[in-house]
Parts: sequence; structure tokens; C-alpha cells
Amino acid sequence: MNKYEAATYGDRIANVYDDWYERLDPEAAVEFLARFAESGPVLELGIGSGRVAIPLLERGVEVWGIDASKEMVARLRSKPQGAGVPVTIGNFADVNVDGKFSLIFVMFNTFFKLPTQDDQVRCFQKIAGRLDEGGAFVIEAFVPDLNRFDRSQRVDCDKIEQNRVMMTASRHDPVRQCVDSQHLVVTEEGVKLYPICIRYAWPAELNLMAQLAGMKLRERWGGWRKEPSTSSSTAHVSVYEHAG
Repeated sequence: MNKYEAATYGDRIANVYDDWYERLDPEAAVEFLARFAESGPVLELGIGSGRVAIPLLERGVEVWGIDASKEMVARLRSKPQGAGVPVTIGNFADVNVDGKFSLIFVMFNTFFKLPTQDDQVRCFQKIAGRLDEGGAFVIEAFVPDLNRFDRSQRVDCDKIEQNRVMMTASRHDPVRQCVDSQHLVVTEEGVKLYPICIRYAWPAELNLMAQLAGMKLRERWGGWRKEPSTSSSTAHVSVYEHAG
């Protein structure tokens, strides 16, 4: 993965992303986020093809975005509702936008695409400087489960069809808390590879990052429908705010 960059995942998967993840109904997430949006504007880190941004726009929320992948942003622009969304192309760790936001959010484990702890801490610090007083930063992420790996590896068969097999091969580095993966699509024509690298963080570690940025945890749920966050939760939706 030496040549893997911030834009690699989005550039490679842009043409199939909406098809692969159409099962992810954004309704509950949009309902949850809308209560923090107030008068806006709001900022999505890793806005991608607009899976959540567009439903928010349809509710009258002013949405801005940051994304490293020009290909993913082109998918957003190809949709009538997404054509006019202000999007900054770049690494969202820098939160390189002007102004203040009532809500900043990052969906579906995207925060973990920042490859180092330093990048993740910097992102929290930049977010703190872009939130309105009383604003919220919302992050959706999985809860790490190291039992998924056998000898720091894992292979999953995601889908088997008559003419296609979809698999994921992963390698885990517990020291760096990093997972390098390849989504493989195997057909009679050959194999297509969709790489992704993540650096996961525990919920308590995210809380510490927030503290270093002058923020604190306001609430944490096990999902967008406000399921309780417990020791058995596999994911969490966490809401941070200014500590002052």
C-alpha cells in the first residue's frame, strides 16, 4: 500500500459506490443530524457522492463538503441536487474551509481513513476552530473488534452470484491500529481491486482526542435511532461539543 493516498479509495470506488452501499438507508442518520443543523450551514467531512448530504439538502439544510477524491465529487456533481454544493478538494484532516458551522459530521467510518493518530488529533483540533458556539461534531464509526482477525489476517466472502464473487482480504497491524484491505470483484473477465486503508480508534481514544481539542462528549449512541451504547455495541454515533 506504499502508493495509497487520501484520494485512492474514492477514485477507485466512485463508479460503484452508490450501487454497493444502496442498502445503507440514510433516513435515520438524516433525522438525527437535522436536529443539530439548526440554521446551518453544516459541513460533511468526506462528502463523497452525497449519500447523506443530498437528503439533508432536500430538507432545506445548507451543506458544504470536503473530499480528497475528485472522482467521488464528480459523482455528487452528476446528481441534480448536488451540482451546487460547495466542496473543497483536499485532505479533510485540515478542515480547509472558511467560516463557522452549526454541525460538522463524518459518516460510515470515514474518520478512520485518516492514516495516523496525529492526523486524527489534528482533525479534531481543526473542527473545534470551525464549530459555532453550541455547535456539534458528529462521528459514526465502528467499535474495534480484534477477534475478527486470525494471525492478523481476515478473508471474507461478501457475495456470491452466478457470474461474480465479491471478497475482502485484510491485514491487521495492531501496533499502528491499522487495517489494509482489498475489496476484490472476481468475474470471468478478471479481477478488479478496490483498496482501502484505515487507522481505527477506540471510543475512549476519540474522547481523548476531543479533550485535546478543547471539546467533550455530549452523547453517544449505538446507532442513528438512539439505540443504547453498550459493551456489546458494534458501532457508535458520538456527538462532541466545545468543552467551555
